[in-house]
Parts: sequence; structure tokens; C-alpha cells
Amino acid sequence: MHSPQVKLESSANLQENMLLEVNGLKTYFQMEKGKVAKAVDNVSFSINKGETVALVGESGSGKSITSLSIMRLIPKPPGEIVEGSIFLEGKELLTLPEDEMANVRGNDIGMIFQEPMTSLDPVFTIGNQIVESLMRHQKIKKSEAYEKAIELLKIVGFSRAEVIINEYPHQLSGGMRQRVMIAIAMSNNPKLLIADEPTTALDVTVQAQILNLMMDMKKKYGSSILLITHDMGVVAEVADRVLVMYAGQIVEEALVKDLFLKTKHPYTKALLKTIPNIEVELHRLDSIPGTVPPAHLFPKGCRFAERCTYAMAKCHEEDPSLIENSPDHKVRCHLYEREGGM
Repeated sequence: MHSPQVKLESSANLQENMLLEVNGLKTYFQMEKGKVAKAVDNVSFSINKGETVALVGESGSGKSITSLSIMRLIPKPPGEIVEGSIFLEGKELLTLPEDEMANVRGNDIGMIFQEPMTSLDPVFTIGNQIVESLMRHQKIKKSEAYEKAIELLKIVGFSRAEVIINEYPHQLSGGMRQRVMIAIAMSNNPKLLIADEPTTALDVTVQAQILNLMMDMKKKYGSSILLITHDMGVVAEVADRVLVMYAGQIVEEALVKDLFLKTKHPYTKALLKTIPNIEVELHRLDSIPGTVPPAHLFPKGCRFAERCTYAMAKCHEEDPSLIENSPDHKVRCHLYEREGGM
């Protein structure tokens, strides 16, 4: 694999309100017998200040690897960012020395991981873990950090914060651990909060609490959010803009209202059909036939063609480009290459 090919400066048209800009990101994994898994393959997108962007798609689409690439947490070997650039307010993250990148993590970018039990250290109390984050990034005394940790726990909904701070992760429920993760992620007022499936495995009531909490903290601190999910209902509720990912590529990008009302890509249409509708009585939910191909076995042409009901001969031969089919709406599909689209 090559060393990352990075741009020397940000795009000339970088908007003043743009927070994150990802250009041509390729994150590959070296496998046995020389095979290469192209988990993230030429992905570009941006996030504006104060914006909530949802990154959606089935498991195996490359969503989590995209977020880990932004955080520069890809395990090397076997993984490597082989090409692309990631700018945070004009600062290129891929060329930062590791000690500077360590300061970006938790300070400028906070992350809520998918499973809080694996992210929280089981041998340290909740208080120890929040205090450590505060002291590392804010250079404050332990007593001050302890008081701030209690305040954070109260903000994320713990009425007994003085008790919770001395407990261990295994003593808390899944929803409580997730709230602790949010407290840690937001403890240093990050510019960008990355939430990777933050409500997975939580019951519906707790899901709503967690999402409301994230939105409240976004307003309080003015943070932007990259929400990674496969739940289109959650997307409709909280996102400003949506990126649909399939087999390592962005296949559709639109404002949330346009994505639901003017859906373009066949994959997005198939995802939306899987959402239950209380107004329509169905004996069984729709599903998308087949599965996402493994990252080392992506087919020639459009990667969704084998599962697509609209596929033409061209779809099996040529990989379509991501084009702006209408204002603020991009789609990667041969059906929309001619003006007027489908």
C-alpha cells in the first residue's frame, strides 16, 4: 500500500461555515494472499458548523470505518488510509503528528462508540474516566475536574450524579452507560461529535432520551454531529442532511426532506421501504434481497447492480459517478446521468 496522498491546502471554495471536509478518502485493509478490502473507496463529503449529518446504510457499507478514519483510529496493520484528505476548519488531520492528533481527539472531535461497555474501562469508576478526559484536555486540577464531572452527569440526566460518579460501568444499564459516553464525549465542548449507532440495542424509550440529549447538547455547545445509523426513522427525526453509503461509496446525498420526498437512488428507495408504516397494514416488512458484498469482492460496475431491480447492462460494466442531479442533491446511478433523470 502507498503512503497517504494528501492535498497541501484546503479547497479554494471552502465555505466559512464549513467545519469538516473529507476529500477522496480511501481506507483499505490488507488481507491474506494479497487481497485488498476497499472498505472506504473515494468518499467525499462535508459538514457545516452546527449541522447534523446522518451517514446511513446497511452493516458492512463502510460507515464505522469512515468515522474511525476521521479520528485516525484505523488499526495499522492491517488497515491504512491510502489516499485522501480530511480538513477540520482548514487543518489537515492526516498529516498531523500523532501527539497533536491525540489532542484533537476528545477536544475538537468527540466520539460516542457503538457499544459503551467496550469503550468504558471496566476497572475504573465512571468519575475516574470523566476526570481523566477533563484533566488531559483542559489542564485543570483534579478537584475542579471532579466537580465538573458531577455537573456533566447531571446535564446528561443523572439525578444521583454524586452516587453514579463512584460506580463502575458494569453497575449501570445500557442506557446509563450511553449517557456516560455522551458526557465524556461532550466534556470538552467538541466542535464535532461523531455518534456511531448511539441507540443500538436500547429500548425505544431510552433511544428517544439519548437522541434528545444529543440534540440538547448540540444546541448548548454549538457542536456539529455526524450520526452513523441504519435507522431511517432516527434520520427523519434529527438530521439536517443525509449521506447514504453502500459498499464503501456514497451513493446519495441530500437534505433530509429531499431524501424522503424526492428519493433518487434505488438503494435509498429500498432502504426507505423497510421502514414500518403505521397507516398501512402489512403481513411482513419489505427487505432488500441479497447482502452487501464483502469489501474485497466488490463487483465490476455499480456495486448495487446485483440487488437492483432497475439494473441495465451498463450497470454491470461501468461504475457510475456521484453527480449533482439537482441542487443540493447528489446521486451515483446511471439512471440519472442524462438530464431529467429516471
